[in-house]
Amino acid sequence: MDLPKSLQISDPALTEEGIIQAKSLKEQFPLLKSDVIIASPTRRTIQTARIWSEGIKCKKIVSPFISPRMFPQKSEWQTLPCDKILSKEIIKEEFADFYIEEELSNSNKWWLEGINKLPEKKFKVLAEDFLKWCKQFGNKGIYIVSHDGTITSYSQSILGKELTRNDFPKETGYRIVNC
Repeated sequence: MDLPKSLQISDPALTEEGIIQAKSLKEQFPLLKSDVIIASPTRRTIQTARIWSEGIKCKKIVSPFISPRMFPQKSEWQTLPCDKILSKEIIKEEFADFYIEEELSNSNKWWLEGINKLPEKKFKVLAEDFLKWCKQFGNKGIYIVSHDGTITSYSQSILGKELTRNDFPKETGYRIVNC
């Protein structure tokens, strides 16, 4: 959309272009019934996961552990309106086909606060917890629908090396990670 103005839109839905991009995931990464999709609790990421998984009865989860995250971390910055986290109640009402992740410790805290401004040290602990939680799914394909800053933060944590904004995935980009 029209950057940077579009960043000021609260709770944006997918645009027509976003819907086309979400549909293209079906060919690029065909899902199986045994796969797991985990989406950030924003409208556009859940919509992406829903479109991508349409017709496939895979497990669909929404987790605050992959909600929007600014990168690099700047404590003085504010969360953008476009990165508003949907409440569990809205998700249950509008996206009833998604399971809400509440198993991880202090999950309710993250539903309220999100991870956007979490200091790096605390984020690393959270990232380890989330990745351990993902391993419960075994050898199933796990697909995470998240945001460029969040993806880069997790990648930095997994790879153990410092990344920059130049390492952001491109629009509709992805990272394949084995961990």
